[in-house]
Amino acid sequence: MTKSTGRYWLLQLLGWGGWSLINLSFVYFFASEMYFTPPEKKYILFRVLFIEAVGGIACTHLLRVALKRLGWMKLPSAKIILIFFAGVIITSFCFYFATKFTALATGSSIVEYEKKEDLQKAVEREQTLKVAGTTYYMNLNPVADSVAFNAYTSIKNNTGWYRNAEGKWQYEDQKSERFWWDIFFMFILIALWLSLYMGWQFVEKNRKDQFDRLRLEKNVKELEIKTIKSHINPHFIFNSLNSIRALVDENPQRARTAITELSNILRSSMQADKMETVPLARELDIVKDYLALEQIRFEERLKIEMDIDEDTLDQDVPPMMLQTLVENAIKHGISKRIDGGLIKVISRFTDNNHELIVQNSGQLNGYMNGDGFGVKSTQDRLRFLYQGKAHFDIKNMDNQRVESRVTMPVIF
Repeated sequence: MTKSTGRYWLLQLLGWGGWSLINLSFVYFFASEMYFTPPEKKYILFRVLFIEAVGGIACTHLLRVALKRLGWMKLPSAKIILIFFAGVIITSFCFYFATKFTALATGSSIVEYEKKEDLQKAVEREQTLKVAGTTYYMNLNPVADSVAFNAYTSIKNNTGWYRNAEGKWQYEDQKSERFWWDIFFMFILIALWLSLYMGWQFVEKNRKDQFDRLRLEKNVKELEIKTIKSHINPHFIFNSLNSIRALVDENPQRARTAITELSNILRSSMQADKMETVPLARELDIVKDYLALEQIRFEERLKIEMDIDEDTLDQDVPPMMLQTLVENAIKHGISKRIDGGLIKVISRFTDNNHELIVQNSGQLNGYMNGDGFGVKSTQDRLRFLYQGKAHFDIKNMDNQRVESRVTMPVIF
């Protein structure tokens, strides 16, 4: 049994059991004399309430089964409304007749018990009117024998019982309108149950759809972030190995230093893969190792400046993002210039935002305008991690410099 099914049956038991308890409480406080005496009638009442509770559970459960087979939640609104009214009418009649027949078959009918009570009253009334043992029921002419006629009429109107021409007791229901009131009340009861059931199903479906949508978005986000990270690492390693290869024959000592720095970078990047964000201080360590590695290759052609507000070192940033921007600045800026250029990294607070800025010598080209992986990965990661609250811009500062700027909300 699933959690949802168990909750459904619990609500069924509580609902119909509570309805029986309400009826019993009403009788106890307002009609105890009518239904609690004699004791035999009280026990019949208990059985009737039990039969109605079981009948209510059975009939509404069958209604639920029919609704599920019809797939009602997938139908248009007009058909749902039609199903609602048809379900209320059919279930109400089934509920009414099923409980009545069960009560009759088990000898638990309040109506039948009251008919027996009325018969006893009719017999007693004959004696009170002093017509018992006479053939008063044969002389029903109000003019010829007004006493007999009045006795007959009084007994019949007050009890529903009367003697036929053969002197046998017969019953004429004086409360036939009660049937339609009972049916009308059943309509209201079943309509209330069905409204609650359909309303609950709509709420549950909306909640489940929202949960599934959020879970899907989370899975997509995690998948895309992992994809981004899987692109970052091979891209970075490829460039770094090229730098080391250029140093192996030319300067073995520097090559060994570069390998050490590369191992530090790879160790940090492997750990960063397990987190969505890292402190800026940790990200700067990777950037400094990378720049030290690249400076071995570019030597005096690469100049580096750091303008870091120490208060920003504890701010969380996406791992490898700053390194990717610095890598792109060198690859598409410094490496294309004969005389190299400057890389400047800035971290500061501005208007309750944390800004990371990478400035480099050079000019934008088609790759840097948005077609390259570095730009796209940065935009995607910021969108996924900060839900549109972070921004990335890249532009020419002047004829000599390019600026990449990441603006993120401050995390306290």
